[in-house]
Amino acid sequence: MGIWILNGQTVAADNTVTKKHFYIENDKIAQVVDAVDGSLPDTSGHEVIDAAGKLVAPGFIDMHVHLREPGFEHKENIATGTRSAARGGFTTIACMPNTRPVIDTVDTVNYILDKAATEGVVRVLPYGCITKNELGRELTDFAALKEAGVIGYTDDGVGVQSAQMMKDAMALAASMGMPIIAHCEDNTLVEGAPVTDGAFAKKHGLKGIPNESEAIHVGRDVLLAEATGVHYHVCHVSTEQSVRLIRHAKQFGIKVTAEVCPHHLVLSDEDIPGMDANWKMNPPLRTPRDVEAVIEALEDGTIDIIVTDHAPHSEEEKEKGMHLAPFGILGFETAFPLLYTKFVKTGKWTLGFLINRMTQKPAEVFGLPYGTLAEGSAADLTIVDLDTEREVLKEEIVSRSKNTPFIGWKLQGWPVVTMASGKVVWS
Repeated sequence: MGIWILNGQTVAADNTVTKKHFYIENDKIAQVVDAVDGSLPDTSGHEVIDAAGKLVAPGFIDMHVHLREPGFEHKENIATGTRSAARGGFTTIACMPNTRPVIDTVDTVNYILDKAATEGVVRVLPYGCITKNELGRELTDFAALKEAGVIGYTDDGVGVQSAQMMKDAMALAASMGMPIIAHCEDNTLVEGAPVTDGAFAKKHGLKGIPNESEAIHVGRDVLLAEATGVHYHVCHVSTEQSVRLIRHAKQFGIKVTAEVCPHHLVLSDEDIPGMDANWKMNPPLRTPRDVEAVIEALEDGTIDIIVTDHAPHSEEEKEKGMHLAPFGILGFETAFPLLYTKFVKTGKWTLGFLINRMTQKPAEVFGLPYGTLAEGSAADLTIVDLDTEREVLKEEIVSRSKNTPFIGWKLQGWPVVTMASGKVVWS
């Protein structure tokens, strides 16, 4: 017995809208039928999901998430994190290695993959560390980590401070056909600063994180990528200067790709209402000028994909205030509604553009066989109600943590059914 999804509206990257029926068998899309004439397939003996009036999209892909397990299960674990992802419409997520222990050994990779297989509800792809314990002193065993199943190497959470270490990592990764994913941050410029160097910092007498702390590493690394030939991917781009450097690198044919988070597209430091650490993240919310720069960069292809940087922290940690609370906010459950409401409903983007940057494009950037609704592809689908407006309510958040600045926002574009590998994992 398979599953029929009937009468779903689909949208292509060029924003062409069509109505289709999908037949799901096992973990694949077995059949796609045009539904233009109103005719229905024979569904007898099969489960039926009526998607009339709803969008059917490929399952969203998030290439930058924090599941916190092992070591920080009071914030999130693989079970709760993947359920939160499913509620947000995500079916493939890539988890960062700054856990405890960090993902720098085969044993830890195996732990992640085993937990994801037994307790997770969506596909989990682990990254491995660039350096042992993320200390920036010694490279991990890239070959062993690749064999174990990592999809790339990153010390996300900290920037690799040594240019020689980063060049060695890039050369080794390039020789293996693997990407380097970089958290770009010069530590000497950020210590003790909780927010960007902008209006909010000045108003509250806070030390600010300057834009160049990010851009210096971007500039260094694109030159190292050019020298080594590696696929270099820039995490959570947030500054005008970084955008300029990435755009320039792409013009010269350097193999660089980049990502941006919803919060850096919809918020600036001038939106922070007060000393509430649920607005503290890394990179921080930047100036309105930076926000316009990253929006333009996503629109013109300088920035390739959208990620959430889902970063759960407990309420007790966030209550420590702007100076002492950890950086990070939740991302899974509000990502699509935020961007749909802010950019598609207002006519700034097409729906096809947004869907592409959250599905097909991340699959292309990382060489993944997902992000499509074609016959024979993985049965990863998200059904979205584009019309109903709902408020972001703290008590409805599925994540183990609740740290988001978007509580109380009224949004449209809510995923109502998420199917991963042919199984309904959120409804």
